[in-house]
Amino acid sequence: MVESEAALRAGLKSLALDLTDLQIRQLLDYQDLIGKWTKVYNLTAVRDPAEMLTHHLLDSLAAVPPLQKHVLSDGLLNRVGDGAKLLDVGSGAGLPGVVFAICCPTLSVTCVDTVGKKAAFIKQASLSLGLTNLTGLHERVENIADPFDVICSRAFASLADFTSWSLNALAPEGVWMALKGKHPADELAVLPAAVSVFHVEQLVVPGLDADRCVVWLKRP
Repeated sequence: MVESEAALRAGLKSLALDLTDLQIRQLLDYQDLIGKWTKVYNLTAVRDPAEMLTHHLLDSLAAVPPLQKHVLSDGLLNRVGDGAKLLDVGSGAGLPGVVFAICCPTLSVTCVDTVGKKAAFIKQASLSLGLTNLTGLHERVENIADPFDVICSRAFASLADFTSWSLNALAPEGVWMALKGKHPADELAVLPAAVSVFHVEQLVVPGLDADRCVVWLKRP
């Protein structure tokens, strides 16, 4: 645990993310919770703690600064009053939704998954970690009509499918945030007219030698 905390703190420093000791403890406890549930429910194929730290926690944490920059600092919180609402689609073990909920306490995060045990895990994580801003939902995203200011996904589906399936859940001035590996030029080329890309941002994940980017989309 001491080694994991040191590696996490080093990664946070590299990302210029300033988190409290409580938030760091919540991230480490969340990783432990994934490990415990995975032994029974196979939440993730990654089981080694060191690999889990880079491929799960730090991979998701690398997207926090872009989220803070493009959403939380652009007046969205003021516009929606009590705080922006984020929907993490196909959330699985809660990546990146749970990480976002930990790092951005003013953000209301809902993690949706069609697999019941994964939605149940999110509910347990919310309770265990004391995250009152985190909700787990067992549902198909196509059936969600409540408006969300941000709809995100990580390794979920093609951009066309992701935006099409979640269109009804996007607030009128909301944005999509898709976490991808390599720059998805082929996917961008076949996006429907109802979707517009306004920014593609390259990410560097500490300790992970792999391409990562965030694709930001909205209605035209």
